[in-house]
Parts: sequence; C-alpha cells; structure tokens
Amino acid sequence: MKYREMSKNYIFRELECQMTKEEVAELCFKTVRTVTGWDEGKPIPPECKRLMRMAKGRELSISEDWIQFKMLYDSMELPTGQVVRPQQILAGIALLGIQSELEIKTSTHLLGLARAIANIKK
Repeated sequence: MKYREMSKNYIFRELECQMTKEEVAELCFKTVRTVTGWDEGKPIPPECKRLMRMAKGRELSISEDWIQFKMLYDSMELPTGQVVRPQQILAGIALLGIQSELEIKTSTHLLGLARAIANIKK
C-alpha cells in the first residue's frame, strides 16, 4: 500500500496493533475482505478495535480500573510510567502476605503509587 493511500484504519491495524489482515479477520470473526474494506476507510466496529488493542496488550480490560496500564512484551507499564516484571508483582504480593518490616516500607511505597495513579485519573 502506498503512503498516500494509507487510511487511519490501516495505520491502526498495521502499525499500532502490528496485526496482519488474516490475524484481525480471525480475531474478529470477519473475512479478510471485510478487513481490507476497513483498511480502505470503512469504519471498524468499536468491539473489533477493542479486541485488536487487547490482543496486542495495548489495552488490558474494559474496566476503568485498568486505564493507562499497558503490556510491554513480558512486562507491565504502570500509569506512572514505571515498568514492572511479573517477579516484582509476585514479590510485592508475597511481602504483603508475610507482614514483614519490609512490608511496611513496601506498603508506604505502594500507597504513594496509588496516590499518583489517583491523581492521574483526575
């Protein structure tokens, strides 16, 4: 597809979601021909856009609690911009469970992050 022929939908599918027509068609239970129509400018149904974002980790859930959380390969980007790995999340949960001295410091840090997230929502 030539640059001057690229629609916003094509850019969304190809560059933002990094999905092929075939992948989108399978994900959304549509035909490749339908996806081609979207690339040419026909509107993409909102539920299909959401599925595409969710499939590529651009959006985690429809719940507002997860707004601005993003998956980056094997890590999660928090609304604060901090990137955490699964091991860090599990370690934090474990520390909260054992009620250690470190847990108090961790809780304080987590509360600070929660406040920052709440301020972002405003």
